[in-house]
Amino acid sequence: MEDNFTAVGEQMHQLITSLYPICRSITGDGVRQSFEIIKKFIPLAVYEVPSGKKVFDWNVPKEWNIRDAYIKNTRGEKIIDFKNSNLHVLNYSIPVHKKVQLAELKEHLHSIPEHPDWIPYRTSYYNEAWGFCISHNQLISLEEGEYEVFIDSSLEEGSLTYAECFIPGKLSDEVLIFTHTCHPSLCNDNLSGISLSVFLIRHLMQQKRRYSYRFVFAPTTIGSIVWLAENESNVFKIKHGLICTLVGDTNEFTYKRSRQHSAEIDQIAEYVLKRKSTENKIIDFFPFGYDERQFCSPGFDLPVGRISRATYGVYPEYHTSADNLEFVKASALQESLNIFEEIIEVIETNKRYINQSPKGEAQLGKRGLYSVIGANNEKMHFQLALLWVLNASDGSQSLLDIARKANMKFEDIKNAADRLFECGLLKEKDS
Repeated sequence: MEDNFTAVGEQMHQLITSLYPICRSITGDGVRQSFEIIKKFIPLAVYEVPSGKKVFDWNVPKEWNIRDAYIKNTRGEKIIDFKNSNLHVLNYSIPVHKKVQLAELKEHLHSIPEHPDWIPYRTSYYNEAWGFCISHNQLISLEEGEYEVFIDSSLEEGSLTYAECFIPGKLSDEVLIFTHTCHPSLCNDNLSGISLSVFLIRHLMQQKRRYSYRFVFAPTTIGSIVWLAENESNVFKIKHGLICTLVGDTNEFTYKRSRQHSAEIDQIAEYVLKRKSTENKIIDFFPFGYDERQFCSPGFDLPVGRISRATYGVYPEYHTSADNLEFVKASALQESLNIFEEIIEVIETNKRYINQSPKGEAQLGKRGLYSVIGANNEKMHFQLALLWVLNASDGSQSLLDIARKANMKFEDIKNAADRLFECGLLKEKDS
């Protein structure tokens, strides 16, 4: 078991390693190149939405690609080189090639004084500009003089690229898992979410499924808006949803509730996380953060929450070069995958039943559900689970409701329900 735990976590980290060097953005060839790598692991349908297309209150932006960039000092030495780190260039920088004095150059430089050795990640998606990101130590060491700045990029009519993996189940009702794809060499934000989604898909494809599962890989904000606009007529199928991001660090987990606050997915995620550790946090919905705010906008109000470990924007490595291959851990990735698998297991089996012998207590002994000779603690625990399920199964309470009321493991309540169903004492409410 331990060997498998380590092996899967290492495989997840290896996928992150292969995607890490690619310069991704909200559009462009970096996203397509990333999808080609992901296709080696899972089936993936890739969609292109043209620049300028109206999507609710937005328009699909122009496509951005970059080939090279650098800054040279007066001696012709490259002091900043895009090929060394794609974080060095302001994401979505327009092309530029000219010589500037230090004062003008500094107007286009970004650094983090409080972390002077780190390179920040900055963007200019909807404002045409150019710039470079450098460590603060390098910034303050720059000498007066003339510098050559060069950014070989393009900002042209093209398309926004997103991808889906759809796994059909017995029901047309869907579970949505969304992860964003627009960040360049940042591992926790959000290569960790991409890797987890890939390996969760591989797990689900080997399981019997009641629900259908739709995984969406798209840029944050504009990507989820595009997806909702393109799929508006089918969003009613989404019964549960999760945003997957920031799942590779070693912090405790945080679940952000959907706008509905107490949707079934909110209850399930809270139950699983709190039983795993009381240190895990549950926070209410607020209209800021990742793509949950699009799915939970009032025009959709879908039951979509967010699972992360570190919290958006508040850990020091966020949007910096310190969010690297050393920051994310194979063991943390595996633990995060296990949490998602546990949540999905509850989603799949959280049914409602109706007691078929509700008048008085059913005779369990003749059905082999009570031990005839004596009892130990384990048997007593199972018998108590049987009684809880029978007493609460009036069609109004799910197995999760019963587990929470009885303060018992969901797995124990589910096992009791399975045995009672097998001997005809329960039937599914919807069957």
